[in-house]
Amino acid sequence: MVSTERIIKETALTIRINGKHYATAMIMAALEKEFIYGHLFAQGIIRSANDIKSLTIQNNTAEVRLAAIIIAKTAADKVDSSLIVTTADVFNCVRAILKSDVFAETEAVHSAGLFLDGKKTVCIAEDLGRHHALDKVIGYGLLNDIDFSRTLAASTGRQPSEMIYKCVNANIPIIATKGVPTTLAIEIAEKTGITIAGLVRGKTMTVYSRPERIE
Repeated sequence: MVSTERIIKETALTIRINGKHYATAMIMAALEKEFIYGHLFAQGIIRSANDIKSLTIQNNTAEVRLAAIIIAKTAADKVDSSLIVTTADVFNCVRAILKSDVFAETEAVHSAGLFLDGKKTVCIAEDLGRHHALDKVIGYGLLNDIDFSRTLAASTGRQPSEMIYKCVNANIPIIATKGVPTTLAIEIAEKTGITIAGLVRGKTMTVYSRPERIE
C-alpha cells in the first residue's frame, strides 16, 4: 500500500541590508517577500513599506536597500488603538488559523492570521516557527496598507516576549492564541497596552492582559 504525505520545504533565506549580512532565517518556502517586510517592520528596523527602496530575492538571498537608516522602537512605546472585539471574534479568529490546510494536514508548522476589526481575514500564513508566521502576516498587512491599530493577530503556540514586541512595533493591539504567554510577555503587554487572549480552546479562553479590549 502506497500513501502520500505533504512534506514541509525548509529554506535558508539570507537577508542582506545595504550590502551587509543581517540574518539568515530558516523559513518555509512561501511568502518570502512578505516575511522580509514583516520581519524588518516588526523588529523596528523600518517604519513603513516605503523605507525599503528595493528588494530582490535570488538564490535564497534577499538584497534589501533601505532609503534611510531607521532608529528602532523601544519597549517603552505603547500601541495606539481603540479596538474592541467580542469573545466570539476571538474564538472565530483562532479557529480560522487552525483550519489552515497546511496546518491541518501536517501539524508540523505554526499558523498566524491577521484580522481587521477581529472579523475580516487579512491574511493567514504558515511557517516553521510562530515568529516567522507572524512576520509574514504583518508583512502582508504592511504591503496592503492595513491599519494595524484595527487588527487582531491570531497565533498558534506559546507566546514569548518576542511575539509581544513584534505587536508593539506593528501597533497590533490584540493577540489571541490557543497556547499561553510567558510571564514576561504578560508584563510587557500590560505596559504597552496589548491584550493577550490565551488558551483559546472550545468555548473557553483566558485573558492575561488588558481585558477591556474584549467584550
